[in-house]
Amino acid sequence: MSCSTRHLAYINTCMNRYIATVRVKGQLIKTIVFADSQLHARLILQYQFGFDSLTSTPLQVNEVSTSKPPTPQQQRIALLQQQAKRSQQAVKQERLHQQQQKLNKQRSQFSQP
Repeated sequence: MSCSTRHLAYINTCMNRYIATVRVKGQLIKTIVFADSQLHARLILQYQFGFDSLTSTPLQVNEVSTSKPPTPQQQRIALLQQQAKRSQQAVKQERLHQQQQKLNKQRSQFSQP
């Protein structure tokens, strides 16, 4: 592995990737910069293209996975799992609500003379 390749591998694994729109000779161009933070990305872009050229705030870009999209069957299973999870949460919330009502009723009975 050469020095430059090692350096590029270091940048890709240790820094975040930011995308921003800059104005160059009146045209808007999307560009990508590697930086530690959003502030550093903005400063790098302003230094490279000029302070008035940055038209959007640099946004961090997550790496896109190259996996295949789920099949309709897999999507259906995932949807059913999400519905089951929501139903379980709704049951839990309803139980808590009923317990709270029961406690409030008991409190009101104790507070009445």
